[in-house]
Amino acid sequence: MAAPGGARRRPLLLLLLAGLMHGASAVFVVKDGNGTACIMANFSAAFLTNYDTNSGFKNVTFDLPSDAVVLNSSSCGKDNASGPSLVVAFGRGHTLTLTFARNATRYRVQLMRFVYNLSDAQIFPNASSKEVKTVESVTDIKADINKTYRCVSSDQIHMSNVTVTLHDATIQAYLSSNSFSKEETRCEQDRPSPTPTPPVTPHPSPSPTPESPSVNKYNVSGTNGTCLLATMGLQLNVTYENRDNMTVTRVFNINPNKTRVNGSCTAQLVTLELRDEDVTLLVFHFGMNATSSQFFLQEIQLDMTLPDARDPTFKAANSSLRALQATIGNSYRCNAEERLRVTEALSVNVFRVWVQAFQVEGDKFGSVEECQLDENNMMIPIAVGGALAGLVLIVLIAYLIGRKRSHAGYQTI
Repeated sequence: MAAPGGARRRPLLLLLLAGLMHGASAVFVVKDGNGTACIMANFSAAFLTNYDTNSGFKNVTFDLPSDAVVLNSSSCGKDNASGPSLVVAFGRGHTLTLTFARNATRYRVQLMRFVYNLSDAQIFPNASSKEVKTVESVTDIKADINKTYRCVSSDQIHMSNVTVTLHDATIQAYLSSNSFSKEETRCEQDRPSPTPTPPVTPHPSPSPTPESPSVNKYNVSGTNGTCLLATMGLQLNVTYENRDNMTVTRVFNINPNKTRVNGSCTAQLVTLELRDEDVTLLVFHFGMNATSSQFFLQEIQLDMTLPDARDPTFKAANSSLRALQATIGNSYRCNAEERLRVTEALSVNVFRVWVQAFQVEGDKFGSVEECQLDENNMMIPIAVGGALAGLVLIVLIAYLIGRKRSHAGYQTI
C-alpha cells in the first residue's frame, strides 16, 4: 500500500527512484541491406517527465519495457548525407532515437530524441492533452572508432522537461563485425578519480569580461496567442577544465542577430529555446503557482560545445529556480544586472529584463512589478537627498538661533 501523499513527491525523489528501480536491459541491432550490423546497443532506460492534468501537473516515471522493438526507420546512414540512427519504439507511439556522428578517430551519439504520446493512458493517466510531444538533446556518449562505449554507471540526459537515465549501457556504431568489439571506451562516470598531485597548478586569470550583451525581444506564442513577452540581454558565465587541466572561466554574450528563437505554451509551463553560434541549446522554463497567482523562472538548461575543454560537451541544468517572479497578469522588470546561479559551473547574467509569462493581454506588458535591486538603487538617492535636506535644515536653524541671540544682546545695551 502506497504511503499517503505519494502523488505529491518531488521530482528529485522521483529521479532518485528512477535511478534505483529500472527495468531489464535489452539488445537492439540495426543492419544494412546486406544484413551486416552497423549499430548494436544493450542498455536499460528509465524516463522521468511531467504532464498536465485537470488537477495540475503530475510527475511520472516509467521504464523502457523488455518488449521494445527497433523500427524500420532506423538506418545505417548514407555516407556524408546522414549518420546512422537507432529508433526504439514501445507502448502507444513512444520512440527513443539515437543519432550517431563520427570523425577520423571517434564516434558519438550526436543527438538523442524522445517522442512520447500523451494519449497513452497507461503511462499518462488523466492527461488533459492527447498530443504527441518531442524533446531532444546532445549527449556526452562517445567512444573511439572500433571500440565499444561502456558505461555501468547511470548516465542522465536532460531534454527539456524529460530526463532519460541509461543504465549498464553497451553501445557501438560503425561496427567492423556483427558483434561488439572487445576493446572498450569507458564513460567518465566509470573511471576512477585521479590521485591528486602535490604541486598546485596555477589558475589563469578569468577572461576579460566583454561588453554588456545587446537587449532583444524574445516572444513565444501558441495556439491561444502570446504566452511570453521578454526583453533582456543575456550573458553566460561558464567554468570548466581546459585540455591543460586548468580551470578557466569564459563569458559568452548571446548575440540576438545570430540567435534562433523557439518555444512552446501550455497551461502550466512556458518554454523559451535559444540557439546561436556558440550555444547548442539554451532553455528557459517559466512555471506558475496557482495558489499565489504568480509566475516565475523555474528552470534553465544549457547545452554547448567548448572546443578547448577537456570534455568539449558542456551541459548544465537547474529546475529548482525561483527568479523573475511577478503576479500573473503583471510584468517583472529590473534595470539592474541580475546574476542567476544555475550550477557551480554556470551562471546567467540578465540585463535590463522585462518579462511577462502566461497571461498576456493584447501583446503588451501589464502593470510593472519592480525588482528589489531597482528599489534599493532608488532608495540610495532618496536617502542621500534626505540627509542633505536635514543637514541644510540644521544649519538654517542654528543660524536663526544665533542671529536671535545677537539681536537680544544689542537690545539690552
